[in-house]
Amino acid sequence: MTEPTKFDERYLKGIEYFNEFEFFEAHEVWEDLWQDFHGHGRTFYQGLIQVAVCLHHFVNGNIRGARKLYNSSTKYLSEYGDLYEGLDLVKFIGDLTTCCQEILDSTEEYPKIEINADLIPEIHLS
Repeated sequence: MTEPTKFDERYLKGIEYFNEFEFFEAHEVWEDLWQDFHGHGRTFYQGLIQVAVCLHHFVNGNIRGARKLYNSSTKYLSEYGDLYEGLDLVKFIGDLTTCCQEILDSTEEYPKIEINADLIPEIHLS
């Protein structure tokens, strides 16, 4: 029998904040983890940080910032395959894309788009 994976408490706390739509707080906790982390997986945490900031910007109407961070965050996370650190990245990136689709489709420099809270992705580990 294999031992269950032990996740860093900061990773789990960031997920808790994220799922409560406390994106700035999630970013802060994950950034602390990212700064201490060296080696393979570091850019995974960078991607999560950028997702949190993307959604923070989106909620606060900074659509240009949200769009920019969507693009960089999904690039980082896509490097980790289908599943990493218990996170189904295919589903998570797909859900994030659905949430951000309107800002991705907009050609306006400063569009007035409001986030649909029902489309905000949640993180559930497997």
